Amino acid sequence: MLNDFLLKKEVITKEQLEEVLSVSNQQHSDPIDVLIGKQYVEPVKLFSLIAEYFGVEYVDLKNIEIPSDVIKLIPKRIAIERKIIPYKKDPFKLKVAMVNPADIQSIEFIKRMTGYNIDANYIPESDFRELLKYYSLDIKEEFNNLLKKNIQESKASGNKDSVPVIKITDMILNEAINEEASDIHMESLEYESIVRFRIDGILHDIEIIPKDIFNSIVARIKILANLKIDEHRLPQDGRFKLTINDRGVSFRTSIIPTFYGEKIVLRVLEESDKKYSLEDLGFAKRDLDKVLENIKKPHGMILVTGPTGSGKSTTLNTVISILNTPDVNINTVEDPIEYAMARVNQTQVNPSIGLTFASTLRSLLRQDPNVILVGEIRDKETADIAINAAMTGHLLLSTLHTNDSVGAIPRLIDMQIEPFLISSTLNLIIAQRLVRVLCQSCKLKTSLSQKQIDVLKDTFKNNVNSMELIDKNEFFKPVGCDKCRNGYRGRIGIYEIIEVTNEIKELINEKAPVTSYIEVAKRNNFRTMQEDGLEKASLGITSIEEILRVTME
Repeated sequence: MLNDFLLKKEVITKEQLEEVLSVSNQQHSDPIDVLIGKQYVEPVKLFSLIAEYFGVEYVDLKNIEIPSDVIKLIPKRIAIERKIIPYKKDPFKLKVAMVNPADIQSIEFIKRMTGYNIDANYIPESDFRELLKYYSLDIKEEFNNLLKKNIQESKASGNKDSVPVIKITDMILNEAINEEASDIHMESLEYESIVRFRIDGILHDIEIIPKDIFNSIVARIKILANLKIDEHRLPQDGRFKLTINDRGVSFRTSIIPTFYGEKIVLRVLEESDKKYSLEDLGFAKRDLDKVLENIKKPHGMILVTGPTGSGKSTTLNTVISILNTPDVNINTVEDPIEYAMARVNQTQVNPSIGLTFASTLRSLLRQDPNVILVGEIRDKETADIAINAAMTGHLLLSTLHTNDSVGAIPRLIDMQIEPFLISSTLNLIIAQRLVRVLCQSCKLKTSLSQKQIDVLKDTFKNNVNSMELIDKNEFFKPVGCDKCRNGYRGRIGIYEIIEVTNEIKELINEKAPVTSYIEVAKRNNFRTMQEDGLEKASLGITSIEEILRVTME
């Protein structure tokens, strides 16, 4: 161990080491920073000894200019994840500085990604954070430089078609992955076109593109997605897959005609082996218990509600992964299939040939399923068959577009489903939204102003637990650093869950007003999405502003 190595070298005493580790645990800080802060050892001497422990050299890069073509060999996201910075290269070797040079897995990953042999050396975490400044070149500037360079080259050659559209398209896709975008928007304006990325639920302008180049990019995307290149009047949908930074990524493609030309939206779907748990998605313990209890039931219906982009598919896929055992037959009917799941029989609807949700679901009932997932209940016919499946010994999972959990009940009644059928099959309703997660590296503890407190108290006046959190007045706000975008990184769900108890079944049969369901549910520990969000804000997971933005739209 490094600690034993430092003791053996007699640079610190055992008592000093114990003190450093104690302070580090209390402050959640790096022991090396604490050791330097207490001036027990000279920084350069310490860094040289750590490098010796790893069997490499310590490199001081603070006053060295790293070439832009070198820094671009490792994308910023990967550099941050693996704490690695490239700083010099020759035709066969890439020199990198690492916080942990013993991370052989990362070294091999970078070797495969770049094609260079890797010479790894040591830098401390503090130096690494400072070196991330080399990634500060904005994507807009980088993209603009690429466009200018290639447009100039095409003019010089007199051939407009010499602009490398493939390179420009690949850059857009690569940057979307590096920025962890969920969607790429390419939109036609009157005289130009614009590229936008949706990152953590928010759209950001990325670059303006000349119209002639944009049209070539549209053609390139159509070729990748196996769409008709000469069709400009009708919407087209497709899909293609690429390997980017050693990761398989699928792009679900939608192209529609607009007044000034075609518009493309690409949904970015990473095909990683990572599996989420319900805890990862943000389910609190009390809600988690309700979900796990109900998905274990052999029959009945579970609905997930929320607008487009609220994470419903991810929630259902996570539930399916829990249920996906060798003794269970799972069938799905989806539009579209977003994630391929092993040992799950997935069917893509195709209305143009009569393969609708309803017709496919009817056929699935003859496939001896235990669990059925219907991507969405859109009409009375699909709802009727889904209800019938839930009544006849199947666990059925599906989604509805409603604003809250209780709204699912009147929505089904509006589809002319008899109340007694709803009450006898519906087990659980989950409503959800996605909120941005505060960056854990730079978030700052804050207190709300009296005006903000008054607004919150008016919003949560009927909830004792929420009022206690507001009175405590300990929340967090975004700051912004080199590891995040404007103080946020990633998203998490906020939820409200209604278990269909006997009391609620009676209310459904009586066609009771929505407020009656909520009154009964509150006696069973029901919380609204706002209340769940407020609790996450008090824990420093997200901010009050984010909760209000998402739940009061």
